[in-house]
Amino acid sequence: MEYEDLKSPTGLFKALETFLEYGLVIINGVPERPDAVLEVAEFFGHVRQTNFGKYFEVYTRPDSNDLAYRSISLGAHTDNPYRDPMPGVQLLHCIQNETTGGLSTLVDSLAVVEQLRKEDPHGVELLSKIPVRYRHFDQDVDLIERRTMIQLDSTGRVEGVAYSPRLDFLPLLKPEELKVFHRARQRLGQLFSNPRFEWRFKLEPGQLQMFHNTRVLHGRTSFDPNEGYRHLQGAYIDLDEFKGRYIALKKKALSMNKQ
Repeated sequence: MEYEDLKSPTGLFKALETFLEYGLVIINGVPERPDAVLEVAEFFGHVRQTNFGKYFEVYTRPDSNDLAYRSISLGAHTDNPYRDPMPGVQLLHCIQNETTGGLSTLVDSLAVVEQLRKEDPHGVELLSKIPVRYRHFDQDVDLIERRTMIQLDSTGRVEGVAYSPRLDFLPLLKPEELKVFHRARQRLGQLFSNPRFEWRFKLEPGQLQMFHNTRVLHGRTSFDPNEGYRHLQGAYIDLDEFKGRYIALKKKALSMNKQ
């Protein structure tokens, strides 16, 4: 998908359709300058402002308490499970990338949960029914939310996960149930790091990845900051914006075809 395509109703509709089907869109040709991520976001919805601001920076900050600002690898995870609601859509725009490492990684959580269900149906049941506590805090804010690790929609179908192992706490359960829960949680993490379920690629300058935050988990391989500068900017949009704009554009197209 090209950035210029988003400026037409047809191109925007195609991007929305692709995203809603696969949970992911890669957009090429985005201007390589700060704040361009906000311009892309506005095609799809209103930017979700958080305590990080309208957008957040991803570059090396060795003294930060957020692993995203260091050069170490990041395992597959969802962002901000400590918020209510969690951000539905995340955008990551590459402005500069002079390193050979720092590859982007994406994992389809639906495929992983289906595999775990084959191996441990009881474990999946507990992960989808027992809420756990997630917490993020720094000097300015302390955010806490409780939710299940496997997220179900109103019909009981899996729609994604809340997985961020640095931020969750084991729930209080009877010893036997706790063993099953912990075993399933551990196996979930193993599957998320299995190359079978992972797509690994280099996000080039001018490219933007936009993904469903709970369905498509994201991460990054480690990199050497001495090789050069790596700078990304990110932003969030609520998922209902995507669905609403898709339906509106579809109705408009159908109406025009009838004329």
